[in-house]
Order: sequence, then C-alpha cells, then structure tokens
Amino acid sequence: MSFIVNFTTRWADFDANIHMRHTAYNDYCAEARLRFFNEFGITIHDFTKEKVGPILFEENTRFLKEIHMGEDISVNLKIIGLSSQGERWKIQHEVFNGQGKLSAIITVYGAWLDLIKRKLTVPPAKFQHIFDSADKTENFEEIILRSDK
Repeated sequence: MSFIVNFTTRWADFDANIHMRHTAYNDYCAEARLRFFNEFGITIHDFTKEKVGPILFEENTRFLKEIHMGEDISVNLKIIGLSSQGERWKIQHEVFNGQGKLSAIITVYGAWLDLIKRKLTVPPAKFQHIFDSADKTENFEEIILRSDK
C-alpha cells in the first residue's frame, strides 16, 4: 500500500533564505508517521492503553532540492527494514516539493518502548501488523538482532 501525506506548509517552516528550514523536513516526516499509525487504527490513546510507544535511535536527512516558501509538499513512507517480531524498524520518507520533485530523503531507525519498564519491547500484535501492508524499499532487509543470531 502506497502511503503519502500532502501538507500545506506554514510560514514558520521557512528560514531567512526563504527555503524550508532543515528541521521542518523532519517534523513533517514525524507527522506522516503518526498519520500512518492512525491509518491503521493506532492512535495516541492506543499507545497509552498498551503502554508502548515508538522511539527513534537515529534520524538522517539528505537534502536534494530546495522547497520554497509557499510550496505545498508531499511525504511518503516506506519500510527499509524490520526485525522478525517487529520490535525494530527502519523507515524511509521521501519529501517532494510542489512540482513533485524529490527534495529530501529522511531515514529513521526506531523501536518500540515499554512505557512502564522503559525498556525496548516486542509490540502488541495490533502494532506488529502495521508495517505488513506498507510499501517496502527495493533494498528492504530484515533487521537481525543480536539475540536472533
């Protein structure tokens, strides 16, 4: 399933060079991830109820083309990697400018956190399945955990 979110940018997203500030790209990708979870019926209330939440270990941004003030953007979501029980994941976002040109690629590496124990955990079944129908990148790989070896 292709997942794309269209956004109307805000004045606060831009810097003195009249292009999108670097952290705004990451903010839109975070919003796209939350909307992705919501698309599969997982809301912030489910995180609280299940006492589990997503965390990031790493976030990398590669800038390719400027996004200028007033441009609307779109952000997609694809899975780069997933561990066997879904406890760790890598997501790639592509950010497109108003003309549909690829402007940035953001990759995030994350996991699920038990909000009580404050330790990494295997997510509930409802959470495990959210990545199943998502688009995968061409270089998708299973994430092998040390305990899987």
